[in-house]
Amino acid sequence: MDPEARPEDARPEQARPEDDGSGALESTGPDTAEGAVPGSTEGPGPDLADGAGAAGAPAGPGRGPVYADGGAGASAEPGGEDEYDHAPAAADLAEEDTMAASLLADLQRLQAEYVNYKKRVDRDRELIRVGAVSSVVEALLPVLDDIYFARQAGDLESGPFAAIADKLEETLGRLGIERVGTVGDEFDPNVHEALMHVEAAVPEGATGTTVVQIFQPGYRNGERLVRPARVSVADPA
Repeated sequence: MDPEARPEDARPEQARPEDDGSGALESTGPDTAEGAVPGSTEGPGPDLADGAGAAGAPAGPGRGPVYADGGAGASAEPGGEDEYDHAPAAADLAEEDTMAASLLADLQRLQAEYVNYKKRVDRDRELIRVGAVSSVVEALLPVLDDIYFARQAGDLESGPFAAIADKLEETLGRLGIERVGTVGDEFDPNVHEALMHVEAAVPEGATGTTVVQIFQPGYRNGERLVRPARVSVADPA
């Protein structure tokens, strides 16, 4: 082989396209790739998947431009100006106002019901407390009567029993227990029970029926009368 021969000279000579008289040359090279433009020197472009492609470019045969959500010129930020941003209709605003007014009325009604319920519970709680304390006082009435008459007789002026009686009466006082019925009080049918009506001297200045003797003192727990005072009364002369 001639050392000066070039590599091109070693390749077999390819057949030249023959002119068939039509003026076009028939290509004898490899088949044109799918998608290539006949007669173009450039190779076929990258295949585009169905529906894919750059925004605004045809996605496939017979299809229009494909955009991201929101349409042409849509904003990627929430609340951007796109086809989904629009002023609410007047009918929608009226419906929202009606719903808000209905919810507000329901809330106000529930609040009023809660306030009434709380008042009722507080009142019932106080009634239960008063009833419980009154029941205890009713059970202690014989003891309280003995303490009262012992004091009237002067038997509880000193000593351990006097101290016990004082502590018991102080405890009942802290619970709201009050003794009613004192000689010289004007007769009150709400707290007094007259067992006798006698002729007796009444305190100076009395103008009505007056209590002159206590048979049993009465007791009151707040506004509730546990037992009326049983008394003897007299009229002024």
